[in-house]
Amino acid sequence: MALTKVKLFIPALPGCSRRLLSNLWNPRGLTVGTTQRRNLHSSLHIKNLPRAQYGGRHTVTVMAGDGVGPELMAHLQEVFHCAGAPVDFEEVMLNHTTSDEDYENAVLAVKRNGVAIKGNVETVFDTIGVTSRNLALRAELDLFANVVCCKSVKGVETRHNNIDLVVIRENTEGEYRQLEHENVDGVIESLKIITAKGSNRIAKYAFDYAVRHGRKKVTAVHKANIMKLGDGLFLECCHQMSKNYPDVEFDSLIVDNCSMQMVSKPQQFDVILLPNLYGNIIANIGAGLVGGPGMVPGLNVGELYAVFETGTRNTGRHVAGKNLANPSAMLLAGADMLDYLGLGYHGDLIHNAVNSVLGDGKFHTPDIGGTALTTDVVSEIIRRIEYEGC
Repeated sequence: MALTKVKLFIPALPGCSRRLLSNLWNPRGLTVGTTQRRNLHSSLHIKNLPRAQYGGRHTVTVMAGDGVGPELMAHLQEVFHCAGAPVDFEEVMLNHTTSDEDYENAVLAVKRNGVAIKGNVETVFDTIGVTSRNLALRAELDLFANVVCCKSVKGVETRHNNIDLVVIRENTEGEYRQLEHENVDGVIESLKIITAKGSNRIAKYAFDYAVRHGRKKVTAVHKANIMKLGDGLFLECCHQMSKNYPDVEFDSLIVDNCSMQMVSKPQQFDVILLPNLYGNIIANIGAGLVGGPGMVPGLNVGELYAVFETGTRNTGRHVAGKNLANPSAMLLAGADMLDYLGLGYHGDLIHNAVNSVLGDGKFHTPDIGGTALTTDVVSEIIRRIEYEGC
């Protein structure tokens, strides 16, 4: 496909070469978005494309969250500027101290812009009646699918190699509906909601994702041997949906067996399709297998909106403010967001620079066995972006 070279005036930014910033298209003739991880945008089936675009620039909502979120968002914006990405950030307050008014403002900002990137928001779990802001946001925006890609990265030493799997999690139902009550003293009833509509929707999304990304197999994970009605309905919906995709292999696993298989032979998995709670657990196992929470990006997507974040919903509170957080997951989430916005060249710049830094092993943060500081890693990523863009 022929590409039109567009020349925009962009002022030089501190620490970034003017030469890089003046070349928004790849002067070496590389096709935008050609790596195998691409086509994220086309696979989402969004009815309305991101709407906040002015003068060729996109506006994205930023919600920093808690823990390491604020510092990682600052690094993300620095990297975007140096990659010349035509993106403006609308920063809104969303963390565990956010008032109801600030939360509503955050939701309106996402609805206005269509796309957001966020840090995780800490949830107070020992106070009855406090609702998770993360959960409320997903429900209100109907972000029904959570997608976490777990792939081995060259240069990062882990127990298993050659992992390349995608966890697709139903994001609005199951135990996360927060329907609990105390019948009598000491007896709690917690409701798990599984619907045919929700199960069919996430099953279709998973199979469509497999087709568009050249994936060969979808594995539905359940506990239908015990929860015969709820998980049984989910499994039956997945099974019926699979009949519409004869070129995609379909199988199923009980969730406890899946957990064991994940840590013993994860290479057998391709696309894993799960209800809400199981998806959370398996995605975290997958992230751990390829290096931990600092390595894996994530996406929450619905029919109208997309919210990008790290693949595990970990605030990193224990390393907040210490300049030790691994920025890779957040930067890769940002690269995926650029793909979604149709800015494949800029997404490739960031994705390739992050993988290059991880690959040579010289700039690893402590979570993956190194001694580098967060700022060391970010500076090296920026240096490689500048080199690639020149």
